[in-house]
Amino acid sequence: MTLRTSEITLPNVRLRLEDLLTAIHDLDEPSRTRVAQALAEAEMDARFRTLIDQLAARVTVEDLSDSDITREVQAVRAARRSA
Repeated sequence: MTLRTSEITLPNVRLRLEDLLTAIHDLDEPSRTRVAQALAEAEMDARFRTLIDQLAARVTVEDLSDSDITREVQAVRAARRSA
């Protein structure tokens, strides 16, 4: 099975994973690259959604001001210099 077209019509077709992988292997190199990019994008989107959900679920311990952050950074830097 060699697929060399960018348009594929599959009305009501069921494929096993192995059939799909075989079809992908038979694509030309630019088409395989597009499949790989689409999969990578889908994976990154899923990971970002998970990360956003995890961050949104976190309870903030306290509100930090810019001066609080600056003091913490300075304390860490001072501790590293003295180590």
